[in-house]
Amino acid sequence: MSKKILLFVLLLSALVPVSAQERSDTTYVFRFVPAEDMFYIPWNGNGAELDRLLACIAGNRSAIADGTVPVLVDGYCTSQPSEAENLAMAKTRSNRVKTELILRGGLTEADFTTRNHASDGNFVTVRIVIPAGPSEAELEAQRRAAEQAEAERLAAAKRADEERLAAERAAGERRKAEEAEKARLAAEQQAAEPASEEPEGCAMGLSLRANLLRWATLTPDLGLEWHISDRWSLGVGGSWTSWSWNDKERRYALWEVAPEVRYYMGAQRRGYLGVMFKAGAFNYKFSETGKQGDLVGGGLTGGYILPVGKRLALDFSLGLGYLNADCEKYKVIDGVRVRQGSETKDWWGPVHAGITLRWNLF
Repeated sequence: MSKKILLFVLLLSALVPVSAQERSDTTYVFRFVPAEDMFYIPWNGNGAELDRLLACIAGNRSAIADGTVPVLVDGYCTSQPSEAENLAMAKTRSNRVKTELILRGGLTEADFTTRNHASDGNFVTVRIVIPAGPSEAELEAQRRAAEQAEAERLAAAKRADEERLAAERAAGERRKAEEAEKARLAAEQQAAEPASEEPEGCAMGLSLRANLLRWATLTPDLGLEWHISDRWSLGVGGSWTSWSWNDKERRYALWEVAPEVRYYMGAQRRGYLGVMFKAGAFNYKFSETGKQGDLVGGGLTGGYILPVGKRLALDFSLGLGYLNADCEKYKVIDGVRVRQGSETKDWWGPVHAGITLRWNLF
């Protein structure tokens, strides 16, 4: 019986060194999207697997560096049409994973043993063969090393974010300074340049006009003015109205067309002189006797432009000249106009007055 016990003890003592020399083989799997070689870290559990692997590397970095703990990388691909293409993509995927371990785990290419396969799926495995049975002190050292590595990584990320924000703030301040300098130079240039001779309301182009005095007498009036140069313009205005009341016993009807040529004066071209021609017809019956006929004439005009907005201005104008009116007198008897004679009148004096609202179309 004692011989059996002794034999068991000897066998147990022989097995203890072997057990102490056994090695732990840990495998980490990283998934890839079929037909793609990009390493999506947050995808399909890759982030958690990478954190586990980095922690393992941090606890065994010295052993990995001296070659006692090998890092075995195997790339797999079956999503390509040929074996050569599968092997090429498997190689690229392995390199993507190794790049992350080099950048974030502090490894080098010499620490890896890499193989690629055109079979089994679309993933990369990393196997680390670690001696089994670490002591509590070693485990504590590994844990502290992992925590320190994570703290360093977070500190580096924080510094990178702070540097990025500082660079963005500096770039924003530079842009503001450049914009302020441009605005200052533009203001200085504008102050140094002579004042524009073309104020608001007197710009060259086409203008729409409406004589407010005509409209006040219930006579619609519209006109156009075209600036053919910085001093000269061509314009034409027209009025028309037709009113009757007291069962057509009273009558007020008129139409006129008045072309005009103007010459603008002064540095700001607000004052002007012009020549106007006028032609039209009328029918007035404000009493028992009415008058209807034609008129023709013209004269010299003058005025002043007062801008009241970016595109609006008031045109104060007056014309002096000659008018000739040929008319017939009539009375209305039983609804019929009865001619009472005719007359011709010549007029020398004011032939036009206006307070015209002017709108610069372009």
